Amino acid sequence: MTANAWAAFRTAADRYRAVVDETAAALPALAGLVQRLVDERDGPSYTVDTPVVYNLALDEFGPDSEIKMILAADNPGRREQAAENRRYLVGPSGKIAENFFRSRPDLGIDFRANVLILNKTPVHTPRTAELRELCRLGGGELSAALAESQRNMAELLAEFWKALKDKAGAFPVWIIGYSEMKKGGVFEAYTTKLKELCTDPVFMENIFFYRHFSMNQFAADLKQQALPGETTAESLERIGTGYRARVLG
Repeated sequence: MTANAWAAFRTAADRYRAVVDETAAALPALAGLVQRLVDERDGPSYTVDTPVVYNLALDEFGPDSEIKMILAADNPGRREQAAENRRYLVGPSGKIAENFFRSRPDLGIDFRANVLILNKTPVHTPRTAELRELCRLGGGELSAALAESQRNMAELLAEFWKALKDKAGAFPVWIIGYSEMKKGGVFEAYTTKLKELCTDPVFMENIFFYRHFSMNQFAADLKQQALPGETTAESLERIGTGYRARVLG
């Protein structure tokens, strides 16, 4: 990174941490509410360590790091919030993503070294869809704070992109999982803010949408939609552009 790019990256990372801290401070009852979700649901029980998660991997990048793309996932899950992790996409979905890039050396991406991983919200739930139940338990105050965190995350996505893009404005952004980005979905606030930011056509042209890595949805969709004679990169660009039109218009 250039000196200017590194300074802009660190400014965005510091703001990311500030947003996480502000969200946590605004919701002192959140840990108890998320723990209630965990205890009452079907599935493994665990102790909620970090109800609002900052991605510590952001602090592992340095001025000599080679970041080649941004990837925005949903929200931190069980393993992401654990005290020993506090990093994004380190659970089953993250392992699938890591294996995907390892199996496609033609893409030239080391998932852990070259990908800046963000989320649509830093608020943890066992499953993404349970953000809706969390809002029901927490009421209007929690719903408003969750929506504000999503708007902040969308703005930070654009801020990181501006820090990392080249002189021509090129730098790929992958948004993974878009089913809850529709009107009425748990990430509607994120989508609305992203549409506002995409008045910059260069930023919009760098955004690509894909199915989630969980349960191999991403790889299965790529396999189904790939055309004969296309490289993996060409298939991904075409598929991601098509989903972008569906989500952003």
